[in-house]
Amino acid sequence: QVQLQESGPGLVKASQTLSLTCTVSGGSITTSYYYWSWIRQPPGKGLEWMGAIAYDGSTYYSPSLKSHTSISRDTSKNQFSLQLSSVTPEDTAVYYCARVKYNSWYDYWGQGTQVTVSS
Repeated sequence: QVQLQESGPGLVKASQTLSLTCTVSGGSITTSYYYWSWIRQPPGKGLEWMGAIAYDGSTYYSPSLKSHTSISRDTSKNQFSLQLSSVTPEDTAVYYCARVKYNSWYDYWGQGTQVTVSS
C-alpha cells in the first residue's frame, strides 16, 4: 500500500516562498513510469494540476505556474518537494501530492495540507 504525506508550513506571508514536501512510503519514487504530482484546490474552486516529477527525475509544470514553481526530489528519503515563489493570497489552497502511472489514472493521494497566504 502506497502512502503519501504532505508536510510544510500552514501559513506563508505574501511574496515569500511556499515549500512543501511529500513523503512516500510503500513504493519508490524511482519506480518506472510513475509520476509524482502536486495538485491544489483553492477554496470554492476545482483541482489545479501544478506540476510533476517523473521516475527518472524529469519535471513538468503547468504553463500558468511554471515561472515560479519548482519541483525536486530526494531519492534517499523517498520524498519530492514543491517550491512556489512570490506567493499571493490567491495561492491559498489545499495542496495535495499524488501518484499517477503513465497513461493511467491517479491512484494514490496524500490527505492534503491547507496553506494560507497572508497579505
